[in-house]
Amino acid sequence: MIKADEMISEEELDSLTSAIKKRYGIDFTSYERKSLKRGFARLVMKNQMDSILPLWSKLMADREFLMKCIDELTVNLTELFRNPEIWIKMKDDLLPQYAIKSSIKMWHAGCSSGEEVYTMAIVLNHLNMLRRTKTFATDLSSTILDQAKEAKYSNMLMNKYMTSFSKFLPEGNIEQNFDCVDNHFVVKNEFKRHVEFKLHNLVHDDVYQKFDMIFCRNVMIYFDDNLKMKVLRLFHKALEDDGFFIIGYYDMLPTESKELFEVYDSKTRIYKKVK
Repeated sequence: MIKADEMISEEELDSLTSAIKKRYGIDFTSYERKSLKRGFARLVMKNQMDSILPLWSKLMADREFLMKCIDELTVNLTELFRNPEIWIKMKDDLLPQYAIKSSIKMWHAGCSSGEEVYTMAIVLNHLNMLRRTKTFATDLSSTILDQAKEAKYSNMLMNKYMTSFSKFLPEGNIEQNFDCVDNHFVVKNEFKRHVEFKLHNLVHDDVYQKFDMIFCRNVMIYFDDNLKMKVLRLFHKALEDDGFFIIGYYDMLPTESKELFEVYDSKTRIYKKVK
């Protein structure tokens, strides 16, 4: 199999990402280069092309094609109750701090197909806090957002998720949260009403709201340190002064980020805003 480094050179990667940014306003120029090369290599093979050049031509000529390709360039790492210790920490520690607050606002940045959004909804419902919570869920891909809004997961996926769900709620019944329809589990409407899904590009789109919690898990692994700091400043600006910031186990924060966030719980990768 041809390696990604052999399929697309450094110069071609620079030229292609610059062309995408200029034509569509979608900025991949500061994404982690090895991951991005692998993404373009997957696209070449998936579309049965023999080199990067026909892919380049197709991307420049067809915006709809590019939008469908975004999922290959930003591989989604998400599951229901992924890393159950985080959700246990939410239930036992973080969320009780908002017990008397009349309204709670959350942002899931890079929400992918919605599993994390609905996990949080189940946790909130368990604590009778769902009705006073408003959730803003965003992603770069319109295709993946459509999947998130549909909130429909196969039996095979649900069997995989059950182990983590059971660690969070040993006595819980998954059917309290999902309807079974045609060999799929669909999130009940009561867990969707508080969510606003929106197309959003962390690289150049601003946010004009304040949030109590921001989740951005396993998204920044694709960013170089300069882009990470740009996005982290956006999150810092968007957080309330006592707000929490939750990242993924694969995310690495630059040293400069200590000016923006301090560790709240290292085990679950939870940070608190530095005022």
